[in-house]
Amino acid sequence: MERSSRWQDWRWQLRHRIRTLADLERHFQLVPEEREALTAAPGRFPVAITPYYAALMDPEDPRDPLRRTLVPLPDEGRVLPGETEDPLQEERDRVVPGLIHRYPDRVALLAIDRCATYCRYCTRSRLFGGRMGTRHWQEAIDYIAAHPGIRDVLITGGDPLLLGTGRLASLLERLRAIPHVALLRIGSKIPMVLPMRITKKLVRTLRRFHPLVVSLHVTHPRELTPEVERALARLMDAGIMLGSQTVLLRGINDDPDTLRALMQGLLQNRVRPYYLYQCDPIVGTGHFRTPVAVGRSLIDGLRGHVSGYAVPTLVIDAPGGGGKIPIVPDGIVGRKGDRWLLRNHQGRFFHYPDDTAPESDRSAGAFESRVDIFLAEKQDLTQDGPK
Repeated sequence: MERSSRWQDWRWQLRHRIRTLADLERHFQLVPEEREALTAAPGRFPVAITPYYAALMDPEDPRDPLRRTLVPLPDEGRVLPGETEDPLQEERDRVVPGLIHRYPDRVALLAIDRCATYCRYCTRSRLFGGRMGTRHWQEAIDYIAAHPGIRDVLITGGDPLLLGTGRLASLLERLRAIPHVALLRIGSKIPMVLPMRITKKLVRTLRRFHPLVVSLHVTHPRELTPEVERALARLMDAGIMLGSQTVLLRGINDDPDTLRALMQGLLQNRVRPYYLYQCDPIVGTGHFRTPVAVGRSLIDGLRGHVSGYAVPTLVIDAPGGGGKIPIVPDGIVGRKGDRWLLRNHQGRFFHYPDDTAPESDRSAGAFESRVDIFLAEKQDLTQDGPK
């Protein structure tokens, strides 16, 4: 791909995004399935790829993991049972235009309806195209100011870091002026797909609003390029907390080696792996979703093999608006009498004495049955572990 002399100009990158079939054909050797998807329903959900990010993709291999996340496939036209446009029912929890209030102390402010790139599994694909933006800010800010229980505001979208620095500063100033708002967060994929946007000017602006967290949407270890690492270092050196959120995607990051490399790479760049999301059942995303058991197995494969700081929490954002529910690998097998039976990352069994618990809590019930089954099928339990 030809490198423009303006390559490091983030606005140049936006102006030269790959958006049409003709654009894609200039940069990639498209297979019939990709071409079919781009011609079958143009405009259903926009395509946009920054030149920087396109340069990370294999132009010849349609199975390239980064390419698969941004170049449409015909599977997007297939609707599976349980898929909806708004499975998380954000519209139900929308209290004013552009503001979602689901948790008691937190709100999500949808500040913009555009992204630098459009992930094909996007949870909010229904919203792109003029349905939210800066004209809704004041009503959202008034609502937050009128509800003193709100301490945490997530600024999301779209991607808030696409806003001009002055516009973003104006929004942050108005939110920071609300006495009961203790924490501001920004959800963004910009550092991964447009790292040149993380300018010194932007960082000087952001550091005025501590405590501030940037939640990064990170997909694959190949995103951790030298350019991205410099952008992350610039944010961290300014005292901005960084956490990652990764969507588990079939054939892209759902194998142990890839996920381990991603989480370790994030930690090396001072980013705390935070959430690993089960892919939401958005219309046309069935080809991205993995069985829930895969995510559980992957987390099991991280525990004990990487630092605990590098193990994210596997969550399902519950369809129907139930919020984020952690899916934690079960280290507790059950209870027998005054002992808990535990299983570690190697599959070995140990027990923990809990004779200080009230007698009413020692009733094992189904737990005791589970323990008996494990003991019968696996091994005898001793004080020091299995024989």
